[in-house]
Amino acid sequence: MEVSRCQSKTPMRCAMTDLAMRTVNRELLTQSMIDLVAAMAKALVDLPDEVTVKSAPDNDGTALLLRVAPEDLGKVIGKQGRTARSIRTILGAASMKAQHRFSLDIQRVEEPPA
Repeated sequence: MEVSRCQSKTPMRCAMTDLAMRTVNRELLTQSMIDLVAAMAKALVDLPDEVTVKSAPDNDGTALLLRVAPEDLGKVIGKQGRTARSIRTILGAASMKAQHRFSLDIQRVEEPPA
């Protein structure tokens, strides 16, 4: 026997409440993952103020776009991509726990034209 968490008399209101809660939880989860990736990247680079992480919906989950200064790109990627792979592994483990797929795309901050 399944116990409903919704105390509403109408099933439609219950479904809307559940959807709203899932949306809020997904936003909190995405923000937590953004904070996780940003903290790891800022610990690695020389210019932590240049680190930004944004999220974008992806086909089967959420893509996190990590941007760093051009001179810090190598520090985030590491030799033969080991550091980037490690960040992706940690992100993947957190994704498994959250039951939502996150991917990481590393980009450099483009210099404005002079």
